[in-house]
Amino acid sequence: MSLIRAAKPADVPEILAMIHELAVYEQEPDAVKNTADLLSTALFGDGPRIFAHVAEDDGGTVQGFALWFLNYSTWEGGHGIYLEDLYVRPGSRGGGHGKSLLRTLAQTAVDRGYARVEWSVLDWNEPSIQFYRSLGAAPQDGWSTFRLTGEALAGFGAKESVR
Repeated sequence: MSLIRAAKPADVPEILAMIHELAVYEQEPDAVKNTADLLSTALFGDGPRIFAHVAEDDGGTVQGFALWFLNYSTWEGGHGIYLEDLYVRPGSRGGGHGKSLLRTLAQTAVDRGYARVEWSVLDWNEPSIQFYRSLGAAPQDGWSTFRLTGEALAGFGAKESVR
């Protein structure tokens, strides 16, 4: 059985540890720059714009998390939830934690009148793709994710000199 609850400041170290575990799973072990201070401020500082839920096992140990934020659909004319990360520790997979976390986000969306819950999944992550399909989620074929980051972001975002 899984208990889902809103994350508390005391959960930050466990959430950060799972973020690192997720980076290893996604074959990017050195990509995480986040720190406990940054995550704590983002989740619990003034006017947080990201939110998290955790899944606890029967013993009260955190086994997974969902980190999310609001997005907005110009077509729907309302907010939605964007799931940035969903992670369940390998030894606890198949125990309903991931499903319970996603159900909590779906219930939040329904309760608040949001239009959707959406997320990205790596093309090679077939176990997750099958899990999401089993819940009724559908891929958005025909769309590609684009990202500006690093030097490309810095160069493009630099203020142009006035001529």
